[in-house]
Amino acid sequence: MKRIVIFASGSGTNAENLIKFFQNSNKASVVQVLTNNPHAKVLDRCKLLKVSALSFNKIALTETNDVLNILKASKPDLIVLAGFLWKFPETILNAFPNKVINVHPALLPKYGGKGMYGMHIHEAIVANKETETGITIHYVNEHYDEGAIIFQAKCDVSSSDTAEDVAAKIHELEMAHFPKVVEELLK
Repeated sequence: MKRIVIFASGSGTNAENLIKFFQNSNKASVVQVLTNNPHAKVLDRCKLLKVSALSFNKIALTETNDVLNILKASKPDLIVLAGFLWKFPETILNAFPNKVINVHPALLPKYGGKGMYGMHIHEAIVANKETETGITIHYVNEHYDEGAIIFQAKCDVSSSDTAEDVAAKIHELEMAHFPKVVEELLK
């Protein structure tokens, strides 16, 4: 049975989707969710879904080996960043080479980098009058949003779309594709 650990910072809809997708799987399961936000809604979702969840601070992630040791104990086959907003430390990337992936709510390399997340991206897409956007699932490296691309899915952006409309379209793409791509990577 393959083991998945998820990192999230916010509401946790992608985490919940992944947990539910693998709940009845005989191939993989989400064994733990880690968050940098002690007030994140993802913690409530995990409680309801009976999945172990822990919050940690910046020191535990970047200045000590606390989070690294939690991961080593969890023995993940894949670490999935699902709305995790902090830069991922090289110590963990080195300990789990090619086992850390992220979902980004835009078609990289466009709209990537520090500060480009969530509504910031969708507002920029509308402001720049883009005609399409989408999601990118990619490996995580030491730079924001620069790891090798695994998968992209696109959607149209109409001239009347608001940032909220774009966010809804992106959410649909994430819900449809993210679990399947994770499952494929674990084969």
